Amino acid sequence: MKVVFRVDASLQMGTGHVMRCLTLADALTAGGASCEFIGRAHPGHLLDLIRNKGYIAHALAVGAGVSGCTTASDEQSPVHSHWLGASQPEDAAACASILAERQPDWLIVDHYALDFHWEQALKPYYRKLMVVDDLADRAHACDLLLDQNFGRQDEHYRAWVPHDCKLLCGSKYALLRPEFAAQRPRSLQRRAKPQLRQLLISMGGVDNDNATGRVLNALRDSPLPGNCQITVVMGPTAPWLSEIKQQALSMAWPTQVLVGVSDMARLMADSDLAIGAAGATSWERCVLGLPCILLCLAENQKMVSEELSKQGAVITLSVHALEKPGGRFLDDALKQAWRIAPQMSESAASVTDGSGCEKVFDYLMGTQ
Repeated sequence: MKVVFRVDASLQMGTGHVMRCLTLADALTAGGASCEFIGRAHPGHLLDLIRNKGYIAHALAVGAGVSGCTTASDEQSPVHSHWLGASQPEDAAACASILAERQPDWLIVDHYALDFHWEQALKPYYRKLMVVDDLADRAHACDLLLDQNFGRQDEHYRAWVPHDCKLLCGSKYALLRPEFAAQRPRSLQRRAKPQLRQLLISMGGVDNDNATGRVLNALRDSPLPGNCQITVVMGPTAPWLSEIKQQALSMAWPTQVLVGVSDMARLMADSDLAIGAAGATSWERCVLGLPCILLCLAENQKMVSEELSKQGAVITLSVHALEKPGGRFLDDALKQAWRIAPQMSESAASVTDGSGCEKVFDYLMGTQ
C-alpha cells in the first residue's frame, strides 16, 4: 500500500501536525506500507527530521506574503489560509505533479488551510483520502476523517463531509507512539504514592511566544519543594531556546533543558506534575495519568482545554495570568494540583489508553 502525507510544520503552526503524522506513518510502515511526505519549506519546517526518519519528503517552496504566507481574500477560504504559503490551487498543482507519478492508495492531509477545493482538485491522483482535523469548521471531500480531540463527536462533522465518510472522533483515536501505552502501567502504578520531586514543563515544539520563559519566571517564588527538579522540553526550532537555557541556570531548583527528546514517554512517566500547553502532548500526558496545569496558547486549543478541565484531568490557567501584577495564580494552581493529584491522574488516564494509532491503522488497512 502506498501512502502520501500532506502536512506542514512552521514557527507559526508548530510541530504537532507533523509529529502525529509521523506516528501514523511509522505504524503504517511497520505494517508493510510505503509512506512519503509533501511539505512546504516554511521557517521552522521539519522536512529534515522526516528525512532523517527514513522517509522521502518532497519540499514545496514558500510563496510571497507576511512571514512567507499569503493572505486569504476569499471569505469562503479556510480561516487558517494564511498558514499555507500559497493559494489552494497553487498548492494542489504542486502536489499533483508529485502524486501523478505515485498514485497513492491513501492521501492523508493534516492542514487547517486546506479544504474540499484542494481535495477535489487532486481526486484523479489518489484512490482514497483521509483528513486529520481538529476544528470542524470547513467542508471536506474525504473517505475517512480523524479528529482525536476529547469530547469531539461525529455530529460535529456530519455537515462538513460526504454522507459515506467514515468518522473517527474522540481521544480513543489519538495518534500516539506505542511507547506511551507501554509505559502506562508503570506510570499509573507509581502515582499511587504521589510526591512532587519531578516537574515537567513542555509548551510545544516551537513555543513562538515564549510561554516557557513566562512559566519559569512565575515559578521563581513558588511553593515547590526544595528537593524538586525541573525539566524543560523544547524543540530544536524553538526561537527562545538560548534564552531559556540561560534562564534555567538562575532557577532555585536544578533545572535542565532538553531539546528534541526521543524518550518523552519515559520522561513523562518519571514526572510527578506537568505544566504544559493544550496541544497534542495533552493525550500523551493523559495516557500516563500525569497531572497537569494546562495553558491554552492558541484558539484551536480551547476545546481541548475546556473538555479536559470538565473531566477533572487538568487544572487550566491562562498564560496571561502568569504576569499579572501581584498575582499568585501559578502558586495557587500548584497547590491545588498537588492536593488533588491522585484524582487528576485517574481522570486523565480515563481519557485515552494509547491504542488510538492501532485503531486508525486498522481502518486504513481495511481490517475495520
